[in-house]
Amino acid sequence: MSDWQQISLGGLESPVRRKVVAVPPQGSRASASDGYPLRALGEVMRLDIQRTPMKPATTYRLAGVLNAGKGVVAKGELDGGDTEYAAMNVLRADQVVMRKLTAWEGPITVVPAEFDGFVVSNEFPTFTLGPEVMPDWMRHVCGSPRLWAEMKNRVSGTVQRRKRLNPEQLLQIQLPIPPREVQTRIVEVLDAVDDQINALRREAEALARIHDATRESLLKDAPLTPLSDVCELTARLVDPRLEEYADLTHVGVETIAKGTGEIVGARTAREDKIISGKFLFCEGDVIYSKIRPALRKVAVPGFSGLCSADAYPLRPKGDIPASLLREVLLQERVVESAVSMAGRTKMPKVNRKQLFSIQVAMPCPDSIASVDAALSALRRHREAVVAEAARLREVRVGLLAGLLDRAIDIVSAELGV
Repeated sequence: MSDWQQISLGGLESPVRRKVVAVPPQGSRASASDGYPLRALGEVMRLDIQRTPMKPATTYRLAGVLNAGKGVVAKGELDGGDTEYAAMNVLRADQVVMRKLTAWEGPITVVPAEFDGFVVSNEFPTFTLGPEVMPDWMRHVCGSPRLWAEMKNRVSGTVQRRKRLNPEQLLQIQLPIPPREVQTRIVEVLDAVDDQINALRREAEALARIHDATRESLLKDAPLTPLSDVCELTARLVDPRLEEYADLTHVGVETIAKGTGEIVGARTAREDKIISGKFLFCEGDVIYSKIRPALRKVAVPGFSGLCSADAYPLRPKGDIPASLLREVLLQERVVESAVSMAGRTKMPKVNRKQLFSIQVAMPCPDSIASVDAALSALRRHREAVVAEAARLREVRVGLLAGLLDRAIDIVSAELGV
């Protein structure tokens, strides 16, 4: 047998060092008695806040806490004389820090070593872990929806966005606490999955850069023509309150992902309770956001539906595929022209006349198919990598839940018999 044991994660095969394997306990699912003992967080960590006075002409590094246990973020430097705070809290490596405000969104994490000495406002209490809890294990627990749900159940306040969780309420939360040696193995397994997710993310980013560079290379010598020669706006405004449109998918500007053109979180007009007129678009159209063109929100939905009045449904002319029209609209020169025309207002917007006057590079008719095929292949490759990363993130959520509940057990594996 090999020197390394493989751990199976919903079809994923990942080498795990230290000869550790995840296996279910005896029986199809752990009972409450099989799980690790529930303990209040107040038994394994304590409130421990270090305050530092804000002194003029002294520079402090400011930090914040991201939602959903996603970590700490740097927020720049601050002169002690430029804040209304007389003192702020100091972060120390391996402490737990949370944000009291909107705690139901899961703003809790373990402070990484690189954020040691950063400061936060008194909205961010800090806690020191006891010897029974490993900081790396707690870091993963902070990314658990189970913990966020417990935080949400304890927040207090009358206005949703102003609800808070105080430190005492956090310390009342009960979670299963495994022995330290098991925590070590859980961290190892979850870190292995995270490493693969991060590798896929880096691969997707590299493919996006290659895609952009290839687009510019393939289109740089193509003849220039006004966008009006390439596509047209044929959609009509409709009332989404009418029954015939209520079940059509609504693509809002906010549902188009920046740069990638992916449509995320789209819902039907009935679900969104849309009351104003929207454009009706057909399969084969391209949705172009006229708001903030620098964000490059251009999508090819692949279905018929309704889109926001802040977007244009564009129909390619002739034999131009919708996928190539999207690439043409994402050319650097087109984006720069649209940004320039939109102006520098609070809500920059390019109007229809401006958009259709932009000169775009369009391949000659005999090159359209080959250019579209090359760029489509790169786009599909990136989309496949992104989809695999998303699948792994889903696997990880289930894995973390199972490891906490001991529906998945971690045991040492003696190999090589």
